[in-house]
Amino acid sequence: MPVEFLTDDEAAAYGRFAGPPARADLERVFFLDDEDRALVGRRRGEHMKLGFALQLVTVRWLGTFLEDPLDVPGVVLEFVAEQLGVEDPSQVKRYTERRPTPFDHQQEIRQAYGWKDFASVEPEFVAWVAARSWTSGDGSKAIFTDGVGWLRERKALLPGVTTLARLVAKIREDTTKRLWGALEGLLTIGQRYVLDQMLEVPPGSRVSDLERWRKGVAPRASGPTIIKALDQVAEICGLELAELGAEALVPQRRLGELAKYGMRADASALRRHPDRAPALNCYVQVRPVDQML
Repeated sequence: MPVEFLTDDEAAAYGRFAGPPARADLERVFFLDDEDRALVGRRRGEHMKLGFALQLVTVRWLGTFLEDPLDVPGVVLEFVAEQLGVEDPSQVKRYTERRPTPFDHQQEIRQAYGWKDFASVEPEFVAWVAARSWTSGDGSKAIFTDGVGWLRERKALLPGVTTLARLVAKIREDTTKRLWGALEGLLTIGQRYVLDQMLEVPPGSRVSDLERWRKGVAPRASGPTIIKALDQVAEICGLELAELGAEALVPQRRLGELAKYGMRADASALRRHPDRAPALNCYVQVRPVDQML
């Protein structure tokens, strides 16, 4: 499943500090309350206390633990050290001398604060992404970004960037196919044929019927112009596609987006849609035509 919606830089920044947090964020997220201090205070040595505290505030901010628990901005280190009364923050380098220590501390933090694996909330996350995609039609990147916040709020540790990106992309693709299926089910075989013919250029014409109708007639207050306009309205009404009832099946925002696309895309672009998407062709063609009436 392609995940091109993330740039290399965005993928590299996932689950890491993108830069130093603002002062307001430091005071809101990196502040150590009494419960935090009590847990930190169980460590022996200032370097252990400081390293443990860094892991505690890191997972709170990022939603994951860092492979190198000391890979934090200097302002974070200084802010935490100041709260713990550690005068020399550089001694935290000793924290990783014993490799199992950071991992042991991660398990203790998870247990104390209720952080859980992604697998335990994956079904709920899938349902959230599907609902968001179905109702809003937002792009994969927007859903991915908000999904990271969704997981962090529920204290679910972030999975790998590829795992999460592919999951979001797949769910969004499945939702799109579901949208097409809902619209396709409204059409008869005859209506599908008529829609396909709207994209073709009739003999003796230079444009398709769809493009001709969208262009309309010249806005002149003359008898012949009015007759042409009425003839065009009669053509459109003759399709009997104005009342498909799509509004009862598909969120209005999704329908509106399809209608906007239908007003912009030309017939050649619509013809390039895959065969599995006749319903998409249906709505991007019928909705704008409906709005012409």
